[in-house]
Amino acid sequence: MKNLILLMMVLFLFGCGGKDAPRAPESSMLVFPLKDSECTTGVSLSSATSEVEFQWQASDFTETYQIRVTNLVTNVSQNMNTSATSMKLPLEKGAPYSWFITSKNTNVTETATSEIWRFYNAGFQTTYAPFPAEIIAPKSGASVLRSANNEVVLNWSGADVDNDIISYEVYFSINNPPETLVFSPFANDTDVNVTVAADTVYYWSVKTLDSEGNTSESGVYQFKSL
Repeated sequence: MKNLILLMMVLFLFGCGGKDAPRAPESSMLVFPLKDSECTTGVSLSSATSEVEFQWQASDFTETYQIRVTNLVTNVSQNMNTSATSMKLPLEKGAPYSWFITSKNTNVTETATSEIWRFYNAGFQTTYAPFPAEIIAPKSGASVLRSANNEVVLNWSGADVDNDIISYEVYFSINNPPETLVFSPFANDTDVNVTVAADTVYYWSVKTLDSEGNTSESGVYQFKSL
């Protein structure tokens, strides 16, 4: 009888054991359209738009994916949710886009975000403007500790489907938008030191130029020096 009671207690304890805590989703790997590429596989819908199929890899502990595709000229985004690992979306021909995937699971509040890739949706042009420079540091809204020389490093990256970037123009000032050209480096130079004062908000932007005379603007970013 005693053994039976002990057996029942053990079974009860095992039966009351909690389930494993739900796991946060992991980030997905993007597949297509390729990073910094010209996408030529779109199906034409009209003279102005074509339908592009986006593809990404399944990620662990994920129920749904949210895809965000942004026109880098108009800054208009499309946000769609799916449980699949692909989606077709109508895009403007000849326009640059960025896209990324957010992995979600309803059992947890955490989400995971993929890398952000950029591409051009093929149009009728034979050359393309550079992608807008990607600001690396300082991030917009950041507070940055200046160096002993009262300087802060501005850092960005550039990309072009045609691989013909020739230079950048860096604008920097306490005014928004910044109108003072402080640096005009060649294509391989993607950082510059600027002099700053303490407790001051600065604005900066980068213009990218290619050999065909095409240009693109990064948009204005701001930071506070400490």
